[in-house]
Amino acid sequence: MPPELPVAVVVPLVAADAAPAAGGPLEQLLSVLPLVLIGLTAWFVLFRPEQERARRQQELLAALKKHDRVVTGSGIYGTVVNVDRDADRVTLRIDEAGAVKIAVTLASISRVLGEPAAEAGASG
Repeated sequence: MPPELPVAVVVPLVAADAAPAAGGPLEQLLSVLPLVLIGLTAWFVLFRPEQERARRQQELLAALKKHDRVVTGSGIYGTVVNVDRDADRVTLRIDEAGAVKIAVTLASISRVLGEPAAEAGASG
């Protein structure tokens, strides 16, 4: 009596013997459809939100002007003193007396907090 083969060996052997089904164009299209759906899902879940975020950041940097209160990517709060777009540099005043100023790259500005006059009116 021959030894019995495990099911894990028998199933691939049987599947290898089966002739591939010759499908028409519709069946070939349906076989590619899952890959297309995965690609579209990746686009809407991964790439599109990142493009929107980058577009909003570019708009924020294009609208940056003197006296805007900003936060840099490293967490430094300051008020814009000068914007030099040609040199890609922003000068920030980081204290109320105006004695301490730092220069950072334009891309390091992560968000604009608002106008100082508007914040003073809202808080007081």
